[in-house]
Amino acid sequence: MNDLTFIGMGYIGAGLGAGLALVGAGLGIGKIGASALEGIARQPEAGSDIRTNMIIAAALIEGLAFFALVIALLAVMNFSNPKTTAVQAAAPVTQSQTK
Repeated sequence: MNDLTFIGMGYIGAGLGAGLALVGAGLGIGKIGASALEGIARQPEAGSDIRTNMIIAAALIEGLAFFALVIALLAVMNFSNPKTTAVQAAAPVTQSQTK
């Protein structure tokens, strides 16, 4: 396999990782919202406390999803500009490589 195949696999992995993180965040926030509405329906006088806790939990989940998205983007940027290894950098240039 050549280097371009590994770079392409890296792009696919970063895309899948970002997608899974965002789907997980969406499911988590949906579960929080459903549970909060059920709690408010059962005990309306605790609505403001439940709403406050729901917003804090949703913000933490969104922060985690944003962090995962940034990590995936950093991985994509690293795949687009791979660094050479010490062996490749130290290899002497021959006449056939310069033509």
